[in-house]
Amino acid sequence: MDDLQEHRDDPRWDVAERVATAARRRFPADVLAVAVHGPLAHGDDDGGGDGEVGLLVVTYRPGTGPPAATRRVDGILVDLTVAAAEERLRQARQLTSRWPLTADRHVTTRALHDPTGWLRTLRDEHLGRLARARPAEFSTAARKAWYRGSAAHARAARLAEWYETDQALLMLGEARLAAATVSGLLSRTYFRDPGDAVRRTGLAGADMTEVGAVLARQSAELTARGRPVDGTVDDLLDG
Repeated sequence: MDDLQEHRDDPRWDVAERVATAARRRFPADVLAVAVHGPLAHGDDDGGGDGEVGLLVVTYRPGTGPPAATRRVDGILVDLTVAAAEERLRQARQLTSRWPLTADRHVTTRALHDPTGWLRTLRDEHLGRLARARPAEFSTAARKAWYRGSAAHARAARLAEWYETDQALLMLGEARLAAATVSGLLSRTYFRDPGDAVRRTGLAGADMTEVGAVLARQSAELTARGRPVDGTVDDLLDG
C-alpha cells in the first residue's frame, strides 16, 4: 500500500485500507484481490474526504469472503461489492445497455491488495471484449437504453400534466440518464458515474422539451443504423 502514501490525509483512504486489511485477515483463504473504484481510483476527485468509498473484494470461489454490504464507517459511506473472480470476468465481457455506466469499474481500479496482478486481467478482459465488439452490438444495446429513456420521458410528461411535479422530475432525471447512456453507446464512450454521464453529454439540467429532442435525434440515428425503434408484433417476437 506504499503507492497510496500520498493519500494519507484523506480519511476515505484510511477507511478503505482498514476494510481491505480486515477482509484479508478474516478471510485469508478466500480473498484474491481488493481494490477501490470510482472517484478514489481516478485520484482527481474533490470529495474532500466526504465522498463514498467504492470497494471491490474479489474471491477465488463463489459464495466465499465477506457479504456485499453498504454501511457508514466513521461517517464515510462504504459500498462493498464482493464477486468471485470468474463471475467478475464474465461481467467484464458483457456489453449491456448500461455499459457506459459500468465499464469504468472494470477499467479504472486501484489495488489495495493484488499480489497476482488480477486487476490487470480484469481490465484486459474488458478492453479485449470492446475491441471484438461489432457495431451492431452497440446499436442493440443503445436501443434498449433508448426504450428506457423514452418510457421515462413519456411518464414524466404525463405526470407534469397531472401536476405531479416531484414524480415528474424524478422520471425526467431517469430520462436524462438513459439518453446520456444511449449517447455513450453510440459513441463507445463510458462515464465515471451517472452525474458524469449527464454532464458530459450536455443533458444535466435539460428540460422536458430538450430531452425529448435528444431522444428524437437518437431514434433517427438508430433507424439509420439499420433498425427503427418502432416495429411490429412479429419484430418483437423475432427478438
